[in-house]
Amino acid sequence: MAIRMDCGVCVVRSWRVEDAPSLAIYANNREIWLNLRDQFPHPYGLADAEAYLRLVSERPNETSFAIEVAGQAVGGVSLRPGHDVERCSAEIGYWLGEPFWGRGIMTSAVRAVTEYAFDQLGLTRVFAVPFARNPASSRVLDKAGYEREGLMRRSAVKDGVILDQYLYAKVR
Repeated sequence: MAIRMDCGVCVVRSWRVEDAPSLAIYANNREIWLNLRDQFPHPYGLADAEAYLRLVSERPNETSFAIEVAGQAVGGVSLRPGHDVERCSAEIGYWLGEPFWGRGIMTSAVRAVTEYAFDQLGLTRVFAVPFARNPASSRVLDKAGYEREGLMRRSAVKDGVILDQYLYAKVR
């Protein structure tokens, strides 16, 4: 069953095979890659997009969504559910094509997927760990109703640089 959440400034929906070309265009940006986990490739080509879309289509529960603006997939937002004793929580991650930054799109998408996590997946906590050097991501989380719970000093490495991360969470 395809999922569709109308957020006003965007639509958060299930990924589709035909999103591959758009995904490859918007995801192929070093500035985006610098703020994501290493599993997100750079450069990001059509083969990467097609492989990702195959992967998400095979998951038993839908936890990765396209962000659509004007009929085009221009970003993504995903939940990584916890396991074992942390099965009541999930990490949220997100990215948006650079031409769409600063329009409130990501805040709307994060709000929608967080509500989906609570209402449809029955989770009690959704958290994010943005790099401290990425104030735009922190603003998204603040505006989406997340609380900053702490600073995780020297907790990650990206592009050969050791970085601090903030811990944000929203609970129900």
